[in-house]
Amino acid sequence: MKLYSTKKEAAEVNFQEAVFKGLPEDNGLYMPSSIPKLPDSFFSRLSDLSLPEIGFEVSRAFIGDEIPEAELEKLIQDAMNFPAPVVHLYDRLYALELFQGPTLAFKDFGARFMSRMMGHFLQKENREINILVATSGDTGSAVAQGFFNVPGIRVTILYPKGKVSFVQEQQLTTNGGNITALEIDGTFDDCQRMVKSAFLDSDLKKAMNLSSANSINIARLIPQSFYYFYAYGQVRKSTDLPVVFCTPSGNFGNLCGGLIAFRMGLPVHRFVAATNANAIVPEYLKTGKFEPKPSVQTLANAMDVGNPSNFPRLLGLFDGEHANVVEWIEGADHNDETIKATIKAVYDQYQYTLCPHSAIGYQALKEYQEAQDEKTAGVFLATAHPAKFADTVEQATHQPLEMPERLAILVQREKKAIPMKADFEELKEWLLG
Repeated sequence: MKLYSTKKEAAEVNFQEAVFKGLPEDNGLYMPSSIPKLPDSFFSRLSDLSLPEIGFEVSRAFIGDEIPEAELEKLIQDAMNFPAPVVHLYDRLYALELFQGPTLAFKDFGARFMSRMMGHFLQKENREINILVATSGDTGSAVAQGFFNVPGIRVTILYPKGKVSFVQEQQLTTNGGNITALEIDGTFDDCQRMVKSAFLDSDLKKAMNLSSANSINIARLIPQSFYYFYAYGQVRKSTDLPVVFCTPSGNFGNLCGGLIAFRMGLPVHRFVAATNANAIVPEYLKTGKFEPKPSVQTLANAMDVGNPSNFPRLLGLFDGEHANVVEWIEGADHNDETIKATIKAVYDQYQYTLCPHSAIGYQALKEYQEAQDEKTAGVFLATAHPAKFADTVEQATHQPLEMPERLAILVQREKKAIPMKADFEELKEWLLG
């Protein structure tokens, strides 16, 4: 597997190099030089394959002989050891529940896959690596759990002060061990900027082996394609209608995972890119202009992103042409009032509880299907457990939420975070120290 930079000014690398570098030297993003098409035999048995079996087939097509097949299969079985059920809510609408993993969010798929890949490569090289990651909520907790006590890896997580939920903060600040949390007095965009600056700094490059666990790392992106294949296969058991996926998105890595599945041959009819008031990508889809802005805080905080990092990948998957992008992707954005109203309506009508991000996905898909003349089967990605946003959900439904045991234990732990200004030089000084 060879990967190129989206800025096309850095040399191509193999999968192992891309995983550890995180970012190319030209500040682009790594993408596969070619995306393999999966054979018809794979799709003919898709409905009968488990999620780990799908993950193995997809990974093997990308990684090739960089990891022996038997070892690759074992690593994926270990990483994907939790379910991703497809729930039929009504008529032609389905929820893909991606919150059954250790931290109750879809980020578990990418973080656990990446930690296993890094651990495998590090065993051969006997060296230490420093993971630097920015989070708007769920990435940090998934990375903290996925990399906790992995030999040879130290993790530093930057998160915006006062802009993640209480449960999210507990998940990423109470681990200790090889995990350190930095509480940044700023926004997620500030955290992301600081991390990107660190990867490009020559002093830091000389002093330490840095890598990223954000969705800017290709090892986070590939496993996010697995569950699109799985969900499609499950829906095919009950309908032959064209399948639409609706993906709640902030940095748009989750959507890019679906687009990679599409390029590998998954016959998706259309994608809906749904987000909150930070409607940078929906505006691009309408106007053809990509105009990043300072992020605004919303109830769906994991999507509070004003400059989505994965946008160059999205463009690259469609040859950089706006006309090609809008042929396959529809945009949608919803504000906090719609989030609360949707959580209430779905609970009242179906006794199904949504987190704020999943509510955006549900509502965008519902509106898309109602606006189309052609009937489709729609799948929205339910990205986080509602208990992670208990205050918002309980206010909307007027019903108490039962907190999963793993979260109930977390809330009792002591928060350990280092306060820091939204200043790269302060971060650099801390890292070098």
